[in-house]
Amino acid sequence: MINDYNMLSGLQKVAILFSVLGESLAMTLVKGLSRTEIRKIRSSIREMGQISFSVKKRVMEEFYFGFLSEQFQPAVEEGPLVPFDFLEDLNDEQLSALLAKEDPPVIAIILAQLDAEKRMKILESSDPTEKGQLLIELGSLDDIPLEAIIEVAAKMREKASFLPRTVDFSRGGGKEIAGMLSNMSADEEEKYLQAIANEDPELHKEIKKHHLTFDDIIEKFPPDILRGLLNAVELDELSVAVKGVDQEKVDELIEMLPQKKQAMFEPIEKPLPKREVDTARKAIVAGAKKLEESGEVNLADILGGGEMVE
Repeated sequence: MINDYNMLSGLQKVAILFSVLGESLAMTLVKGLSRTEIRKIRSSIREMGQISFSVKKRVMEEFYFGFLSEQFQPAVEEGPLVPFDFLEDLNDEQLSALLAKEDPPVIAIILAQLDAEKRMKILESSDPTEKGQLLIELGSLDDIPLEAIIEVAAKMREKASFLPRTVDFSRGGGKEIAGMLSNMSADEEEKYLQAIANEDPELHKEIKKHHLTFDDIIEKFPPDILRGLLNAVELDELSVAVKGVDQEKVDELIEMLPQKKQAMFEPIEKPLPKREVDTARKAIVAGAKKLEESGEVNLADILGGGEMVE
């Protein structure tokens, strides 16, 4: 058994943090780890064997005070900070979806914020083995640093913002979420869509019936609709939007324009910031959605959501 805190290496301290908090929660504290480093941490956990309670406590205190001194700055606002207030707006089904696939320490932190009735409903629906682990974690929350609690609150608040409302979901929650995604930056849009694909493939499939991208427009729109859409776009904006698109496809798109516009089109040779390209593409996507609002196109049919007859 490891009893001497002073003999621990930095890697061993991190490994102890991971073993106490669980990998998911620990990684909210120790950011930027490479896959190689994570493998070393896992290997170190297996090699260390048993660790005394006093050593674990010293490691937790070190990380706790380190994070508080370097990162945590109290907010200047009236009243106490309430990081888990978003939980009040979630029903039982949404809470279950929120906690799905989370590690026991994270679930225990959330359970501790709920009233007794909601807490018991979630515990009763848990696997018997997991239930015992959750009860142990609930009794050990005093060992978790404040910084970790705040990180968990921020992570779960963000995750909760993408939960479909139960009533809306039964009527087509994918459309609502697709609308939310379209208002994000391109990087966020891609990140959350991928997260949904990993967590709930069926919901992802429903979202894709309504989630329109620039690639969908240039690959799936009927030529007559695409021609009119491109003709309505300023040439400068179009030249930015097609930056990075395969040249053969760009030539195909430009050939859809009137001959006068084809002659005036000037490709951009220099590199462009991704942000500029994404902005130009989102403007074209917005134009396509206006076509749906006017009844000129049905995106569900174009994106594969409607029945088609050959």
